[in-house]
Amino acid sequence: MADEPRLYRPRERDLPPSDEQKLTASLNPDQARAVTFGDAPLLVIAGAGTGKTRTLIHRVAALVDRGVPPERILLLTFTRRAAAEMLSRAEKLVGSAGTRVHGGTFHSVGHRLLRQFGPSAGLPADFTIMDQGDAEDLMQLARGAKGFAKTSKRFPKKETLHWLYSRHINTELPLDELLHRDTPHFLEYEEQITSLFADYTLRKQERNLVDYDDLLVFWALMLESSPALASRICGMYEHVLVDEYQDTNLLQARILRGMCTGTRKLTVVGDDAQSIYSFRGAHFRNILDFPRQFPGATMITLAQNYRSTQPILDLSNMVISRAEERFTKELHTDREGGEKPWLVTAKDEAQQTRFVVDRILQLHESGMPLAEMAVLFRAGYMSADLEIELANRKIPFEKWGGLKFLEAAHVKDVLAFLRVSENPRDEVSWYRILMLMPGIGDSTARSMMDTMQERSWDPDAFTHLIAPPKAREAHRSLAAMLRQLRGVTNRDGDTAGAKVASDIAAVRAIYDSVLKEKYDRPEARLADLDQLRTIAAGYPSRTSFLAALALDPPSSTQDLAGGSESESDALVLSTVHSAKGKEWKAVFVIWAVDGWFPSSKAVEDPDELEEERRLMYVALTRAKDELAVIYPMQVYGSRRSADYSFDQLSRFLDRGVRGTMQRIVVEEEGDTPPPEPVTTPAIDLRALMRGRFTK
Repeated sequence: MADEPRLYRPRERDLPPSDEQKLTASLNPDQARAVTFGDAPLLVIAGAGTGKTRTLIHRVAALVDRGVPPERILLLTFTRRAAAEMLSRAEKLVGSAGTRVHGGTFHSVGHRLLRQFGPSAGLPADFTIMDQGDAEDLMQLARGAKGFAKTSKRFPKKETLHWLYSRHINTELPLDELLHRDTPHFLEYEEQITSLFADYTLRKQERNLVDYDDLLVFWALMLESSPALASRICGMYEHVLVDEYQDTNLLQARILRGMCTGTRKLTVVGDDAQSIYSFRGAHFRNILDFPRQFPGATMITLAQNYRSTQPILDLSNMVISRAEERFTKELHTDREGGEKPWLVTAKDEAQQTRFVVDRILQLHESGMPLAEMAVLFRAGYMSADLEIELANRKIPFEKWGGLKFLEAAHVKDVLAFLRVSENPRDEVSWYRILMLMPGIGDSTARSMMDTMQERSWDPDAFTHLIAPPKAREAHRSLAAMLRQLRGVTNRDGDTAGAKVASDIAAVRAIYDSVLKEKYDRPEARLADLDQLRTIAAGYPSRTSFLAALALDPPSSTQDLAGGSESESDALVLSTVHSAKGKEWKAVFVIWAVDGWFPSSKAVEDPDELEEERRLMYVALTRAKDELAVIYPMQVYGSRRSADYSFDQLSRFLDRGVRGTMQRIVVEEEGDTPPPEPVTTPAIDLRALMRGRFTK
């Protein structure tokens, strides 16, 4: 027909082709070799501060430059922010084509593939993702339903049960072995725990819920159990690149083998010396065994460091050289100068604290911003005395860790309303909502959920429940609000972002009064909910909003909105685990004492002790210009105790390691000055003693 419009297809953005020489001009020879490598499996061992991220980004750009369609490149990282940063930097190298590269965390990519291919594997596409807290709550519901909470002997709590379950999934260790190794006092409950895990799994299925582990397990099973489905999934990507490969677990390694069975076009970047997350299921052998798991793999080592002075690298190299098993590399730098790291001996914790604070002030007065300094420690409790002194001296600091934004009860409450609107079978969220209503306790909430389950979780089942007298008014309001939420959202996922924000406004029409009743000073919590509503408006649908929160939980609303780090000048206090990937001009490592660093829990297990050595290596390599390791000789039983013990210097700082450091002894406050030399003794003590036994 003449009136029928023709489709105009815009052409690709015209970009001048990159020149390989230009692409690698800013790289050193080892980096350039990794960037321009061919199509076989590639393992890049990237030492601390050697430009691993730059190398990975340039490899993405080089693949696009040589004709690989960007949408057929998959870049896997361990945080949402890392993926966004890498793709943004890749775009600067190759133009708009960089935006079409598929990138994300293992869990976010698994989520995307399950939404797309899950229905072909028996998983409805409208599933709800549980975060760790929700998974623990569902485990508690299963625990209560089984009657295990009423046993005469102590039965594992929900947190322990979920930890065992997740550990079993991610490490692929049999449950009896996990119990025997990590919680032997619960061995007698193995049969009951197995039964509870089966019930937990069934509850997830019946309620269309998936936990974090499911996102990876289901991805692996689709690749391993259906050749046809595996072909469709693998066919989406020509090249797979993985950052921080030393942090992958056995399940993630299975996924990579499945994704690269046919093409073998896999690039992984990591550092065996920085494998420190076994408590999360990371498997040290993944990176060590890569050449065996992918025969014909090439290994390229990046050893030129762009962060630290050579004296700091000499110390770090010496510490990691004692490792039982590793890929050999010696970090080196072109930077000149720098003094040897300090090994500081303090009398006790109080003197350790005074030294750290005095030295920080000294560096700050010489022009170094507080934000360019960090104090690192093995565990969070080790900074208690230091925090008190910093507060007394009015020195601003921030401690990394603590309660995350989405773990706050008021935020989880509001999200529970959205989740039951999205998935009426979400038992965990129903329980949370019901417990907010007046006159409803645990048994009444469970009874009401049983009734809804009998009605197959019909969205209107809640409306027809008979609530206790005290809860009837709240029940009517809540039922009306839930009907409103179901009416305003298009389940096809094309709802405007304003609709997601209006959902939160509808919830708050009821919830704000609950919040004000629950807390004496609700202002900060109400502000959190204001910010949550503002951010929700940026998402195209309720489904995408809830998925984004579950897949990469933010620490704060600023983080959720993609804001930058705080611009205020504040000292950083951090565990070494939280400091990985960061760097500062000056670093202080405190409590370098055996039983503290390494942890006393690790000294009996050779594998755990080796991970503690790698943790020390990570701590040392965070420093750019100044590094001090502090060792208090005495530890008091408490702040008021007169009893103390003498400590042993960390076994990682042996004689050879100490040869790369300079020894500093902190002078005791109020030390008595040495006496004036006496030329003629008034008496001869030795002669007097000899006289007792001689005539």
